[in-house]
Amino acid sequence: MDVIDAHCDVLLKLWENNLSFYSSDQLQVNYIKWKESSVKVQCFAIFVPDNVPEELQFTVALEMVSLFFEQVIEPYKDVKFISNKDDLINLNDDELGAILTLEGCHVIGNDINKLKTLIRLGVRSVGLTWNQANAVCDGIGEERGAGLSSFGEEVVHLLNKEKIWTDVSHISYQGFFDVMNIAKFPMASHSNAKSLSSHKRNLDDIQIRALIDQDGWIGVTFVADFLSEVNGGTREDIIRHINYYLTMGGESCLGFGSDFDGTDKYIISMYDYSDYELLLTELSKTIERDKLHKICLQNFIEKFPHTGS
Repeated sequence: MDVIDAHCDVLLKLWENNLSFYSSDQLQVNYIKWKESSVKVQCFAIFVPDNVPEELQFTVALEMVSLFFEQVIEPYKDVKFISNKDDLINLNDDELGAILTLEGCHVIGNDINKLKTLIRLGVRSVGLTWNQANAVCDGIGEERGAGLSSFGEEVVHLLNKEKIWTDVSHISYQGFFDVMNIAKFPMASHSNAKSLSSHKRNLDDIQIRALIDQDGWIGVTFVADFLSEVNGGTREDIIRHINYYLTMGGESCLGFGSDFDGTDKYIISMYDYSDYELLLTELSKTIERDKLHKICLQNFIEKFPHTGS
């Protein structure tokens, strides 16, 4: 069964370490692993680390865009750049899809034109914050916990206009609800259920219900701390979080956001693409095929905002 994965940080690793996307064994996601896996479409995040000086952050973001096209798209005839919903729907059986996303608006400072530029370059999901504060909103790691600024509201309205997903993973608790009040296309690309693991990045039941009620999308992530506070995380914990979302009514809102190459707190039983097949086999024992198809692929496609050709 094909899978869409809504979050990985390969571009960061390519930028930091000058690796080869084709086959580097330092990457959880590379071309060879991708070709041999169940993953049909992968979202590639632009994430500029906070140790990059503020005046260079947008430049680094553009460097990651270049890496995306030069290393992920252009060398491979079977990897297609997904710029709109039609591209996603019309992928051939022998083709893979790659989507560009942004993790954290710190890279745009307070300049809306920088965000417009990234959107024109193909970004189709925008995470408003990482863990720290920026001009848009506080992140979940900021003690102040402030919500959307006036500039942040301007950003969300632009995303609504351009039909781009507004990603609330990493945002402050107040910011989450500010976004839900105005976003037309909300999603949480890589967040688990707080009731099962109390990590501050996870979603509580009120947040989960809000995303479901507003036709949003949620990606279950494989980061150990987000899966369990007890055992370091297992494949069974991934299944527990999926089943919890299902009990909350998330059958039509659920998918995967692995965070491959974005953490050193990975779990051995879900280390890279090759482990997706084992996960799907386990899930198929308790989840009927039609429902599993929705989680793996169809929910993402149906929720993907239609920007037209």
